[in-house]
Amino acid sequence: MLLRTLVRSSAATLVLPLLVGFVFLALSDDLSNWVTAHYWLSATGSSTFALPFVSAACAAVAAWEGARLNRGRVFAQAPVRGSWAITLPMLLPVMVMGLVAMGAALLISVMAAGLGAGVPHPGMLLVVTGVLASNILVGHLLGRVMPGVLAAPLALIGSFFLNAYPSSWSIYWLRHLVGGGLDSCCSVDSTVDERAVLSALVFTTGVCLGAALLVHRRGGMAALTAAVLLTAGGFATAAYIARDLTSEPVLPRATSALRCEGDRPQICLWPEVSDQGMVRREARTVVARLERAGIPAPHTLTMAARPPAGALKLGIPANPRAEDIPAGIASGLLPEPPACALDGEPFPAGIAAAPVASWLYATAGEPAQANAGRFGERETAFAQKVRKQPLAVQTDWYERNMKAMRHCGTQPQLGLAGGAG
Repeated sequence: MLLRTLVRSSAATLVLPLLVGFVFLALSDDLSNWVTAHYWLSATGSSTFALPFVSAACAAVAAWEGARLNRGRVFAQAPVRGSWAITLPMLLPVMVMGLVAMGAALLISVMAAGLGAGVPHPGMLLVVTGVLASNILVGHLLGRVMPGVLAAPLALIGSFFLNAYPSSWSIYWLRHLVGGGLDSCCSVDSTVDERAVLSALVFTTGVCLGAALLVHRRGGMAALTAAVLLTAGGFATAAYIARDLTSEPVLPRATSALRCEGDRPQICLWPEVSDQGMVRREARTVVARLERAGIPAPHTLTMAARPPAGALKLGIPANPRAEDIPAGIASGLLPEPPACALDGEPFPAGIAAAPVASWLYATAGEPAQANAGRFGERETAFAQKVRKQPLAVQTDWYERNMKAMRHCGTQPQLGLAGGAG
C-alpha cells in the first residue's frame, strides 16, 4: 500500500489532531503543575500522566482498523501476503499517532520544567512505547472479532480502565505494571526505581508477544492457549518484580551528583538548582541569624534525601527564591513525630508543633505574611509575642518544647512569664 494511501485511509489521521488538542487543552495543567524545575527525569515522568488517555485512544483506533479488515473479509480470501504484512501497515499510523501525542505531553512538561539541553529517561520512553504497543495490538484483536461500532468504544473504555484505575487502588504493584506510578517521579532529591520500569516492560512485552502470536496465527485454540500463557507469564514475572514497590516508585538520588562548597556550613546543592550563588549566600545569612538566636549551626546543609549524621536537610525547590531559604533550613531543624505518636499513643506535645515551628521559621527570617499563611494568624501572633522576650528566655522556651516534641510522655511548656501565651 502506498504511504499516501495509508495515511489518507487510516482513522489515526483523523484522530491525531483531536488527540493532540486534547493533550494540550485538557491535560496541560496536570502535565506541568507538579514537574520539578530543571530536572529531565521529572519532566519525563510527569508526561506519563497522559499515557492512559493516549493509549485508550490508540486502542480504540486500532480496534476500528481491525474491524475494517474483518468487515472486508481480508483474511477469509486466502490473501497472498502474510498476516503481519497486512496488519502492520494498518497499525503503524496508530503507533505514530500515540507517539506524537505522548511527544506533545513531554513537550508540555519540558517547557514547564524550563529545561535546556538533555534527554528524557530512556527507560520511561520504553515503557510508554510498550504500553502503547500492547494497547494497540489488543485493541486490533478486539476489532477482528466484532463490528467496529462495538469494538472501538469497548476498546476505549476497557483500555482507559485498565491503564488509569490501578493507580487509585491500594494494591500498589498493579499500577506499576502499566507505568501508573511514573507520573509522580521525581523530586530533585530522588530518582526512579528501575524495578517499576522493568516490571512495566516485562508485562507489556508479554501482552505484545501473546497478541502478536494471535495476529500471526489468525486465532485457533493452540495459538490462543499460547497467547494466554505468554500474557500470564509476563504478568506473573512483572508482579514479582514490582511486589515490594510503594505507590511512588522512587529511590534517594545518589549524593555523588551534589555540588558541595564552603565550610561551616558546607552547602551541598543538586546541579539542577538555579542561582546557586544566591542560595549559598542566603543560607549562610540564615545560619548566622539562627546562631545569634542560640540555635547551633550544622556543619553541613545538604539537599540529599537522607542527610548523613550531623548534616541538616536543606528543603528548597530546584528554582528557589531568596524567601524560600529560611523555611528550607528551619524545616530541617524540626523533629519528626516520635514513633509512639505514629502508633496512636497520646502525644501531648503535638500542640506545640505549630507555635514552635512558627517561631523557628520567623527567627530564621521568613517574612511575617508567609509565616501567617503557613501556620495561621493565631500561631504567628503567639510566635511574635515569644520573639519579644529576652533572647535567653526565647532559647529556653524553644529548647524545652523541642525536647517535649521528641517524646510522647513529656508535656509542652508554651506559657511564658511576661504575658506571652
